[in-house]
Amino acid sequence: MTRNTRLTLAMILVVILAMIVVIAVNRNTSRPVASGAPVDPAVLVRDDSHRLSTATDGKVTLVEFLDFECEACGAVYPSITEILDTYQDRITFVVRYFPIASHPNADLAARAAQAAAEQGRFPEMYATLFENQAQWGHQSTPQTDRFVGYARDLGLDVDRFRRDLDAPATAQRVAADRADGETAGVRGTPTFFLNGRQLTEVRTQSDMVAAIDAALAQ
Repeated sequence: MTRNTRLTLAMILVVILAMIVVIAVNRNTSRPVASGAPVDPAVLVRDDSHRLSTATDGKVTLVEFLDFECEACGAVYPSITEILDTYQDRITFVVRYFPIASHPNADLAARAAQAAAEQGRFPEMYATLFENQAQWGHQSTPQTDRFVGYARDLGLDVDRFRRDLDAPATAQRVAADRADGETAGVRGTPTFFLNGRQLTEVRTQSDMVAAIDAALAQ
């Protein structure tokens, strides 16, 4: 083997080693983490936050910031329903409003849910809005009459529902949830936090179940 050949092979080896190092570094820095930095629990769950289930031991709390008009939130709704059926009082599940400005009826839908909550019927309106999302979502006109119809179907006091729907306090309640979401780092919906940490790697119902099971096992 000539000296030039040895030098050439050595240079090739150096280049290969450098490429391996670059690939390894890129893999390490681009790998998603399972959860983000911890968030102040007082920001994620307020005393008046809506809970669809409550853990008897308070060990696991799952928080969802959602937009009732968001198609992704609508798509995940059946999975959340199954999770609630499975875990029941083993986890606390909290719903926070985070209406997206580009969704024409998102804020109105959140106010409808809150108006129903004033009469103790948040879970029913939560389910109704998602189960009928295809009918009212992404409509250019306000869906007030449709939401009033939902309230009527749920047996609510319709006059009170109308008043609460338009009440400044209701708008402020929705805005407060969104503000907490922004403080917590929410940028879109749905966004989930498990025991104070944002879940950044959950893509399927199985992923969510695995995360919950891991939290329960701790």
